[in-house]
Amino acid sequence: MNLASKHILVAGGTRGLGAAISRELARAGASVLANYVRNEEAAQKFLSDCRAASLPVEGARADLTSKGGLDSLTESLRTWLDGTSLDGLVFCAATGVHKPVDQLTDRHFDWTFALNVRALLALVNRLLPLFSDHVSVVPVSSLGARLVSPAYSLVGASKGALESLSRHLALELGSRGVRVNILCPGTIETDAWKVLPDAEERLATARQRSFLGRLVTLDEVAHVAAFLCSDASSGMSGATVVVDGGESLPM
Repeated sequence: MNLASKHILVAGGTRGLGAAISRELARAGASVLANYVRNEEAAQKFLSDCRAASLPVEGARADLTSKGGLDSLTESLRTWLDGTSLDGLVFCAATGVHKPVDQLTDRHFDWTFALNVRALLALVNRLLPLFSDHVSVVPVSSLGARLVSPAYSLVGASKGALESLSRHLALELGSRGVRVNILCPGTIETDAWKVLPDAEERLATARQRSFLGRLVTLDEVAHVAAFLCSDASSGMSGATVVVDGGESLPM
């Protein structure tokens, strides 16, 4: 579980679960580059807090859905790595449109899949020359990849596609020393819930379904991300690791 001397990129790494993962990786000894694109104020606050806590986390603003953004992040990575290799990529970057099916448009589809799915493939292909020979890629999915929920069709479909893509990446890149394992958190109470009018009802249902009688926490999920980035998980690839307190199991 010791991540000392490892260099890890966290895409979408300055807010919510991404921020918790960036912090946990740094606490475990890794040097972390946290990518973000929106909410500069929140990103700078997070980076300032990390500096105050003496955590080796730096930021890189880049839009992963554009060629210019990918170019910018690749250049930032090369500078940050300074001749060393990248040992881990945690892909937390995500977006989505929460609307009923009959209100969704082609633009909503393209917007959601461009970041949630296409950007992972583009980023991995860009970074292959920078990967170490024992790199760990950890795409973050959600229970919506397999379960259904109102107004979640596009996000759920994109996460299902993300999981399938990740398994194929694990197959095709395994011979190059690339491990790919999907991290699937259960319901976590974050700001993302604020966009849903029935958020409190859904959160209450998730608590009732959990075997723990509560929601999993950001830190609990971040601990598993650190495990998947560490040498302790060296025998794992192509797996989906669910951290949900039993919430998704049928009863």
